[in-house]
Amino acid sequence: MTKAIRIHAYGGPEVLNWEDVTVPNPGPGQVQIKHTAIGVNFIDTYQRTGLYPLTFPAVMGQEAAGIIEALGPDITDFKVGQRVAYASPPVGAYSERRVMTANRLVPLPDSILDQKAAAMMLKGMTAQYLLRRSYKVQAGDTILIHAAAGGVGLIACQWAKHLGATVIGTVGSIEKAEIAKAHGCDHTILYKTEDFVAKVKEITNGEGCAAVYDSVGLTTFDGSLDCIRPLGTLVLFGQSSGKVPPFDPSILAAKGSLFLTRPTLGTYTAKHEDLVSTANDLFNVVKSGVVKIEIGRTYALKDAAQAHRDLEGRETTGASILLP
Repeated sequence: MTKAIRIHAYGGPEVLNWEDVTVPNPGPGQVQIKHTAIGVNFIDTYQRTGLYPLTFPAVMGQEAAGIIEALGPDITDFKVGQRVAYASPPVGAYSERRVMTANRLVPLPDSILDQKAAAMMLKGMTAQYLLRRSYKVQAGDTILIHAAAGGVGLIACQWAKHLGATVIGTVGSIEKAEIAKAHGCDHTILYKTEDFVAKVKEITNGEGCAAVYDSVGLTTFDGSLDCIRPLGTLVLFGQSSGKVPPFDPSILAAKGSLFLTRPTLGTYTAKHEDLVSTANDLFNVVKSGVVKIEIGRTYALKDAAQAHRDLEGRETTGASILLP
């Protein structure tokens, strides 16, 4: 038996239960992993509340680092004792051990510590596909990143600045503004007290942004469209404030022939070769020092409920991780 955080019904953080679970032997195409560090992400809260459905009972989480303890009968690309990480379905990361499909794993470089890997795989690979594929940031672009002091935001700000962009970020407090600025954000907007659309227009001299990266959704969507220059792109990659309701696509024409995409990491890394190249791109910018990974808070695995409360309460900056 091993310990895990499991849910039997949708709800608030109180549905996260610390339970004994059975870990099967790895079958064909699988390995058994002993987790050393586990990532906490907003998608975990979406799954816990039922916004993204699960099959019960469900062990939460889909990002972790660890050590391979056992191999399925046909595994040749990995070995027992090897350090690996992942950020991929199926759920099951909030556990001391699990069985995982081998083609969803990437080997960890010696220079990337386990805790850092658990803090960066999902958020960092998200930043990679956002900036390099959903809308490919070019030197001279001005972009807007919502939640700039969050886990994805801090990575994306640094990476975008390295690519030569002028980075505008929305944040919830003066403290978070300072953190964002220290990580490559050129201009910060306090969205609770400032009109972010007006501020973007002011900063860009009325031109707007080449792209807006929006993980907030409901409360920012309309304003995000108003921040984009003609032929610009809105990348809607999350919905922490709620789902965006249906709208008339002709709005995109009226606002300047805009592009809108709703991407997911799962699609961008569905092929194993894309997963490996995305992870390696992330590893390279971290190893070079271009991107620094900030672990804001660390919790014991059994305290996952508190980690969810803090994340949903906007109490965190950077990444939060769980330690088995």
